[in-house]
Amino acid sequence: MSALRINIVLFGIGNVGSTLINQVIESQKFFLEKRNIDLRFPIITNSTLAFFEKEGLRNQWEANFAQSAIPFRIEDIIEYVQEQQLENLIAVDATASEEIIKNYIPLIQNGFNIVAANKKANTLHTDFYKELRRNLKKYDKTFLYETNVGAGLPVVQTINDLHFSGEEITKIRGVFSGSLSYIFNRFSAEELPFSKILLAAEKLGLTEPDSREDLSGNDVARKLLILAREIEQLVEFTDINIESLLLPNLNEKNPKSDYAVNKQLFDKPFQIAKITQADNHVLRYVGELNVKTKQLEVKLVSVPKSSPLGQLQGADNLIEIYTKSYGDIPIVIQGAGAGKQVTARGVLTDILKVAEKIKIQEAIWLS
Repeated sequence: MSALRINIVLFGIGNVGSTLINQVIESQKFFLEKRNIDLRFPIITNSTLAFFEKEGLRNQWEANFAQSAIPFRIEDIIEYVQEQQLENLIAVDATASEEIIKNYIPLIQNGFNIVAANKKANTLHTDFYKELRRNLKKYDKTFLYETNVGAGLPVVQTINDLHFSGEEITKIRGVFSGSLSYIFNRFSAEELPFSKILLAAEKLGLTEPDSREDLSGNDVARKLLILAREIEQLVEFTDINIESLLLPNLNEKNPKSDYAVNKQLFDKPFQIAKITQADNHVLRYVGELNVKTKQLEVKLVSVPKSSPLGQLQGADNLIEIYTKSYGDIPIVIQGAGAGKQVTARGVLTDILKVAEKIKIQEAIWLS
């Protein structure tokens, strides 16, 4: 049987997008042999330019993009795939752009499945969230986004599987941010000022370019919102009670230059929080959803050193899922929650899941 060709239109060639292409190129032979799937990138785009594949130019994508990329609109992409009669389409969103999300529904209506590392589509107003899913159902398309929470960790899938198997999830709690995990794991274990550890996290590229994004708690809140909606809780971002780690004189409203030079102002309040907690306790920044009380909170907590959250190391994420069947013992998912390699691998896993679904549909049509 000839290999199933999957046509991927990749939006975004930053860290995750470029790593994804290289992972596919490295494993192309493996996917052909083991799964009979041929993954191709007929179109690769950044925010303004697109490279449309030409025969004989495969696997030299960086040089090709630099030489031949042209300005594009989403209509050009839809037109191109129709002219070339490309089938088995997957749009991969490896951006953090809100602009591209406006194109999800037109893409679905024109034959695309979607795989997204971008969290925005799942955190917009519930009206858009529902409309997107109504179109997926109508056009029989798939939307996967495992990397929205915990990079390559199987968090979204596990929660989805539990919920739709009829299991009652009572609480979800965890450290969802790799950057804040690293900061508080070190701050709890070492006698260093908070600002020094924050600077180290920035240098390692663990934080957003402006680390106030991390410290505001908004990123953790977005991940919590995604998981809440995964178990059909109709909640909005504004329903989440977020305890920001920023200070009145070091917040999003201050110029970036002020923030850059005044980070030592964090040292005193965090040192006080550290020394006033109970013995053998450590600080952790968590997101928590209590299903029964419908409360969503993002907050700094003090936990026993001996607890799963207290034993976290490095930049790991840890998510606890409490359910009716499992009682007081949570299901714990732990591992690297950030990084271009694990995120790209998570996106690739989603691509292969969509490919397998297409393969089954084709087999049904042919039988």
